[in-house]
Amino acid sequence: MNLTLKLRVIFSLPVLLLALSFPIFAQETDGAGATAFAQAPYKVGEHLTYNVSFSNFPSIAYVDLQVVSRGMFEGRDTIQLRAHAQTTGVVNVALFSINNDYTTYVDAETGIPIQSKVVIRDSATQAEQVVDMNQGTDAEASQKSIPGFYDFLSAFYRVRAMPLAQGSTYLINIKTEGQDYRVEFKVTGTDTIRTNGGSFTTIVANVRVGGNSPLKDVRVYFTDDARHIPVLITAKVSTGKLEVELAGSEIIKSPTTAASPSATVDPAAKPTPTPTPRPTPKPQPTPVQPVNNPDWPFIVGEQLNYQVFIGTSNTPLVLATFQARGRSRYFERDGLNLSVTAQTTGAAARLFVANDTIESYVDPITFLPYRTVLNLSEGKRRLNETLLVDQTKGLVTTDKGKRIEIPIGTHDYLSLFYVIRSFNIVPTKRNAISVLVEDKPKTIFVNSLKRETIEIGKQKISAIAISLTTDDPQADKYQLRMWVSNDRRRLPLRITCMTELGLLRADLAIVPTAYQ
Repeated sequence: MNLTLKLRVIFSLPVLLLALSFPIFAQETDGAGATAFAQAPYKVGEHLTYNVSFSNFPSIAYVDLQVVSRGMFEGRDTIQLRAHAQTTGVVNVALFSINNDYTTYVDAETGIPIQSKVVIRDSATQAEQVVDMNQGTDAEASQKSIPGFYDFLSAFYRVRAMPLAQGSTYLINIKTEGQDYRVEFKVTGTDTIRTNGGSFTTIVANVRVGGNSPLKDVRVYFTDDARHIPVLITAKVSTGKLEVELAGSEIIKSPTTAASPSATVDPAAKPTPTPTPRPTPKPQPTPVQPVNNPDWPFIVGEQLNYQVFIGTSNTPLVLATFQARGRSRYFERDGLNLSVTAQTTGAAARLFVANDTIESYVDPITFLPYRTVLNLSEGKRRLNETLLVDQTKGLVTTDKGKRIEIPIGTHDYLSLFYVIRSFNIVPTKRNAISVLVEDKPKTIFVNSLKRETIEIGKQKISAIAISLTTDDPQADKYQLRMWVSNDRRRLPLRITCMTELGLLRADLAIVPTAYQ
């Protein structure tokens, strides 16, 4: 198998995993179970976001799924489903790019797909395919199988509409990306699962995939409620372990509009149709507070791992992890939860133990923090502090009662890391930003220097060099530099600074191409 094909297999797995893990099945024990169908998973406006990890790389892709609308298509009451799968971070920069859209129209009473549209993109090409499904299908009904074929998107929702009773076994015919699969699905028990989104009581199901599927030992954990949301999916492939974890869940509200009885849905002409409600209006929703924002240079669930070196040494002293953990209502307001952890490792940990965590809750539009939690443990030093930031008054109040006046629009360490990525970074461009440093506001100047190619993990990557200076008399005392990817994500690839011990260098961990 050549490298390109291997990469397509590895990074198409999130889509395949959803395709093969969430099918519509019929119970083996009696035929009546085959037609069970609940409406709860098809609630218009439901929006789910998943983070995809592979082996030691905690964020290689994300998948968005949404129940978009309900209306008439070809004289049938239908529901429009939509999904988007995209590689992220170092995978997208250094290895392989996937940016695919999926739209499926399903029968509102049975969940059976009527038409499927797939748009497949990579860095150089785009292909679109529209397929009419279940037209003259030869898949017959039986005690063990429901008639018809399902694509991954319709299957994802239809299996959630099943009872998922303990001990039940189901079968399904899946047709996706030119491949046919026959899948067996068995409910084996319950378990409590903890994710970044919280703790869930779940129904556990094992999936066995026939054919030439690269997925083995597939396991799915559904919430034990009417919606049956998959909060975690795990599978093994020949090169490692794949996990898909729920990063965000919301119900997007719909505006009230008048019904239009004569309108029809034309998916080929309009990817996002205006539905014709029946018998009461159920119009296409207008997104309100989506989990992700197309203007962000990152997505919820993104996790970046860094190794920190000193001088020319290739032995890491510190491991650091940045993560966009989620978007929700935190402390009575819409917020984005960011975190960073850093700890000494190896020989350095035997000489000096450090284990720091910073958590920041920021405005999802401006990235300005409104709450910062510091838990620092560095040798004998301990600091546990919570900062409440009032950006309208220019005031920070600590949980110990200390008050700090700041300019309106002041960032903390963590929000600085993310807001820099949103800047217009082009050579010679200069930005200024206020940052709270050791309880004092400092002005940081972000200077875009030049484009250059750097090498990280034996990968050569196009980057833009940035210097960060202060308004102190010795403006460039620490010689702080950053290299960000030369694309819209502005992924921080390398950070360096000068210390009393010498030059410190933090490199983003990138999987070597040869490893794949």
